[in-house]
Amino acid sequence: MDRFDNSPETALNWHAEGHPTALATVVETWGSAPRRVGAQLVIAGDGRIEGSVSGGCVEGAVIVEAHEAIDEGEARLLEFGVSDEDAFAVGLACGGTIRVLVEPIGSVLPEPMLRDLVAARARREPVAYEVNVETGQRALRRNAYANRMRMDWSGFEDDGQTFVAVHNPPLRLIIVGAVHIAQALVPMARIAGYDPAIIDPRDAFASSARFPGETILTDWPDEAVAKLGMDTRTAVVLLTHDPKLDDPALEAALRAGVFYIGALGSTRTHAKRVARLTEAGFSEAEIAQIHGPIGLDIGAAGPSEIAVAILAQMTAVLRGKA
Repeated sequence: MDRFDNSPETALNWHAEGHPTALATVVETWGSAPRRVGAQLVIAGDGRIEGSVSGGCVEGAVIVEAHEAIDEGEARLLEFGVSDEDAFAVGLACGGTIRVLVEPIGSVLPEPMLRDLVAARARREPVAYEVNVETGQRALRRNAYANRMRMDWSGFEDDGQTFVAVHNPPLRLIIVGAVHIAQALVPMARIAGYDPAIIDPRDAFASSARFPGETILTDWPDEAVAKLGMDTRTAVVLLTHDPKLDDPALEAALRAGVFYIGALGSTRTHAKRVARLTEAGFSEAEIAQIHGPIGLDIGAAGPSEIAVAILAQMTAVLRGKA
């Protein structure tokens, strides 16, 4: 989906409150469409809306169609051409075309299925919502569409009828070491859609003055990562240079199957790290998951540029380009 939003939760809440509600989802785009596939808009019969499917250029038409769909109790598959003028108004250079699927809750999208989806999202459980736009058959799929889930890519299957909406948990970033690089990386990661947490038992480093408003844990790293939990939507960045701090979190990350592990240090430092992990019983394939020295080789100098290199490498791994 287009960043993690609360559209399914909002739709369920409004429906549970007794308001006729529909969920509109971008299912296909061509050209420079304002929103990516998976973006959603929630429409209630009392006039409330939340979210967006076009950045504002076709919302009015979608809302009208959604109210009619609610009254009729039927789904609607809409297609809109976004003019160059309208696209420019929402910050794009040129227009495009989008298709939007409107599903009234209850009459089309079963409430139990929506409730199951919302519960899975609350558990940080990856799940795919599948709908055949020709037959109307709907299902939630777990442990399916592995490539789509990894790439966070919603869209139609090759049959042109089966639309799959990927609902992944929000991306998380766990940083071990509240150092200068972390101060630069945290705001960059937030912009990129990550929910960061900083771990450092050293009070001089792990202070709210250095990281205002951020989640900071001063426990020993193995205890801290156990509290936070890790999964396939988690990136772990190790910045302390101190094996006593880095290694406990590193070993936990290797066991948890996080999508990215990066460790600061020279080639020589990383060789010593590999030797310690080998002695601890980790296989060559497991150790190969560690990106060390950390970050893409862009000639970075200074904390901010190193943070750029780290975030770029995280993105490349997440999108299957590394």
